[in-house]
Amino acid sequence: MTHKTSEISSEEAIEALREELRYHEHLYYVLDAPVISDAEYDAKMRALRVLEEAHPELVTEDSPTQRVGGRPAEGFRKVTHSRPMLSLDNAYNAEELQAWDRRVRELAGELPVLYAAELKLDGLSVAIHYEVQASGDARLMRGLTRGDGQTGEDVTSNVRTIRSVPLLVTEEKLRAAGMAGVAGFEVRGEVVMPIASFQRMNEERERAGQDLAANPRNAAAGTLRTLEPNIVAQRRLDCYAYFLLVGGEYAAAGQAASLEMLEKLGFRVNPHRTTCGTVEEILDFLERMEAMRSTLPYEIDGVVIKVDAQPTQLRLGYTGRAPRWAIAYKFAARAAVTQVLEIEVTVGRTGKLSPVAVLRPVGIGGTTVERAGLFNADEVARLGVRVGSWVRVERGGDVIPKIAEVVPKPEGESGIEESVEPFRMPDACPVCGTIARQAEGEVDRYCVNTDCPARLLQSLLYFAHRGVMNIDGLGEALIQQLLDSGLVRSIADLYTLNEEQLLKLERVGKKSAQSLLEQIERSKQAGLARLLMGVGIRFVGERTAELLAGAFGSMEAIAAAGREELEMVDEVGPKVAASIREFFENERNQALVERLRAVGVKMTAEKKQRSAELAGMTFVLTGSFPTMSREEAKARIEAAGGKVSGSVSKKTSFVVAGEEAGSKLDKAQELGVPVIDEATLLAMLEPKAK
Repeated sequence: MTHKTSEISSEEAIEALREELRYHEHLYYVLDAPVISDAEYDAKMRALRVLEEAHPELVTEDSPTQRVGGRPAEGFRKVTHSRPMLSLDNAYNAEELQAWDRRVRELAGELPVLYAAELKLDGLSVAIHYEVQASGDARLMRGLTRGDGQTGEDVTSNVRTIRSVPLLVTEEKLRAAGMAGVAGFEVRGEVVMPIASFQRMNEERERAGQDLAANPRNAAAGTLRTLEPNIVAQRRLDCYAYFLLVGGEYAAAGQAASLEMLEKLGFRVNPHRTTCGTVEEILDFLERMEAMRSTLPYEIDGVVIKVDAQPTQLRLGYTGRAPRWAIAYKFAARAAVTQVLEIEVTVGRTGKLSPVAVLRPVGIGGTTVERAGLFNADEVARLGVRVGSWVRVERGGDVIPKIAEVVPKPEGESGIEESVEPFRMPDACPVCGTIARQAEGEVDRYCVNTDCPARLLQSLLYFAHRGVMNIDGLGEALIQQLLDSGLVRSIADLYTLNEEQLLKLERVGKKSAQSLLEQIERSKQAGLARLLMGVGIRFVGERTAELLAGAFGSMEAIAAAGREELEMVDEVGPKVAASIREFFENERNQALVERLRAVGVKMTAEKKQRSAELAGMTFVLTGSFPTMSREEAKARIEAAGGKVSGSVSKKTSFVVAGEEAGSKLDKAQELGVPVIDEATLLAMLEPKAK
């Protein structure tokens, strides 16, 4: 479908594009059945953005362009649920499930008992509220976390970023679901981080020198409570709806019917569900679901079984904390018991020393596990792990297996004796012997030798990564040969390699050598942002590198910037600024940068021009303003050269306070920071006004 905007009004063209984009979002994010390419979708989105920018008066909250508002939240307001979001009782075996079934049937009396069974996704529950507008369509108004079951946190701006959650439910879909005439409704669902998104997030964290997230559930919970919607959007959460309420009451006569209504409304509903008349049928479904567990794109930890019919649910009622008509059957954790044979200390790209348990090989979830991450010295001490300890190892989300706890030696097992001495992190790098540094207030220790062989291997692998300098063909085996042969002792040495040297290496032919040299030469033009990522500055990942490149325009300018100047860059706080200064103050790193410059690696970027009216000033925004959203105020301050911070300190220049200003206003008054209103801010911005 195409739209000739010259033949129809701008309003009609905008609405037609919105309708088309909603249709394709539903196909892609809800039904997993796209009919156009990503490029075609992006082109339609760009066209809509152009039209909306030309006609800002036509922009609405439910437009597909408005999923990420970009405004950081000050905190999460607490809101009472329309009805409690209760937890469920658990069953762990067939006997417990049969006992629950007997209780249900006794309490149900003459009423029919049919069960609805669906996967128990390992995420966090949300309640999403919609209100029907004058147009007849329903608009997403609020998204709440489960919280304590009675009260949740308002995370609306973050829920809006989840593509499988519709911003708008059309009147047509309301009629199809039999909900014509309702004033609004509430959808309860489970927010999950797909395994692919989780792995991608951990790769990014590793590249930035950050600790890895433990599992997808924790990552999803942490993401949904992130105060920056842009970050939430990047992590690609998903949501599966499982319950529908109108006015806080049941919207359907049964659970199966509720799920069907949710599908008609356009929500993503898990396809792995069934109805069962007997416990035997439930057990058969459980067996089938557990067998397919490792093939699913998300984590599950069991199956939820609910009495289907609403009248029967009402008769069964609730205990103090859970409904009597539902139970969660929990699968056994994907875990096994084995022995720790050794505790190694590995050295990462940024020099971080990390303990890793070497295990007696054990099968978990179809995979043989021989190593488990221990994260840091505090975690080793908390668990009490020693060489020779017997441990329960868990594996979830296809991440590095982790040790859950130390357990008694299993009866009949033999193995090495447990060490008397507790594990201690080494004082020096286990590879190069350099004294390990431990910053004040940090748990981790770091090898500060940039030429450490262990760091160099990881650094070269990262440098060549597609998302960094994109040197295709430079894999671990080849890098190890380059290191062993002495041809490469630094990242910069890659740019001095020649064909003759490469042909002396094993399994390197003329064609592959030429191809690699072409890739290395091409990487010189990757740009400043990618180079900043590649040289290995702690905490500088893709987003921070792009912001630094745009703010300073050259490697030279970044190297010369002081901490305060660095902190003027969006999302660069004291910790990141300190890390950048530490990198550029190191003589070895200075030499590396100069060598890269000498061989022609591009070290500049287009500097984003900023006005100077508010240069050097830091603003904090609180409350709501009469004529501008906080997002607009932030954009205008930054365009005038100022910085917007999320917290008040003595370095804050002004706090801009609107209606219902929060604790930041109190903090400003306590510290003596000047407080201004929107009118004063607009006057300060006046030189740029047109």
